[in-house]
Amino acid sequence: MSSGATPKKLKKVEGASASGEGEEGRDYDAETQKALEEIDACQNEIDALNEKASEEILKVEQKYNKLRKPYFEKRNDIIKRIPNFWVTAFVNHPQISAILEEDEEDCLHYLSKLEVEEFEDIKSGYRINFHFEENPYFENDVLTKEFHLGSSGDPASQSTPIRWKEGNDLTKKGKEKNVGKGRKRAMEQKTFFNWFTDHGDPSADDIAEVIKDDMWPNPLQYYLVPDIEVENGVEGEDDGSEEEEGDDSVVVVEEVEEEEDAEGEEADDDEVMVEEDEEEGEEVLEEGDDEGDEGEEGGDE
Repeated sequence: MSSGATPKKLKKVEGASASGEGEEGRDYDAETQKALEEIDACQNEIDALNEKASEEILKVEQKYNKLRKPYFEKRNDIIKRIPNFWVTAFVNHPQISAILEEDEEDCLHYLSKLEVEEFEDIKSGYRINFHFEENPYFENDVLTKEFHLGSSGDPASQSTPIRWKEGNDLTKKGKEKNVGKGRKRAMEQKTFFNWFTDHGDPSADDIAEVIKDDMWPNPLQYYLVPDIEVENGVEGEDDGSEEEEGDDSVVVVEEVEEEEDAEGEEADDDEVMVEEDEEEGEEVLEEGDDEGDEGEEGGDE
């Protein structure tokens, strides 16, 4: 807040129109005016302390960045003993895997080391270093993307020019695939290496923030994602599906039994009908015999 302006001047008359009418200062009684000026003075003191706190917090961050550095280096040395550690962590990360093309995933099998280095003045920016073994895609040993977050002006980024080997430029392959899919605009969806070479809007670079603030502090959690899912009972879902299959088989058996019962009832009905037909036949025969007896009696007479 500027020290020269008093609260009286900052306040506007209620109901001021958009055309600027009624923009004169609100009138306060002497006691209220004095209280407002004292509040303004207190606020200036609070702002000064907040600024001082920010400076001290920055110094603490710088101190602990130096203390963490040897542990990050030790961790990277251990990671080298695990094949495909970084590509596995990247593939298991939901936001990073969303931009990984199949060819890029193959390329990241040669990623041997990842580093995030904050500049000595933390507020000024950071860089991400990708160390690669010899590979069929490019000549570089290290690819670096830097972000400069100067106090004045918009953030800016820059990256190492990639020396692609002939026929293996993954940024071009990504564009060709997108055009082949019939997209109206090529590269509507960013891919990993297109992210690396893109500097259009550094202030909205979500992937860089994810690598710096999520992947780099603890990559182990993403390398172990499948194991963690098992521990959390994902396998139990398979058991449930088996139970559902068992229930289906019970239903089938019940349906078969119902069909057999129905067939049995139809058979019983047929037997009843046959028996009724036989009874009717016997009655017809008996009537014929009676008529024959009457004819014989008439003859005797």
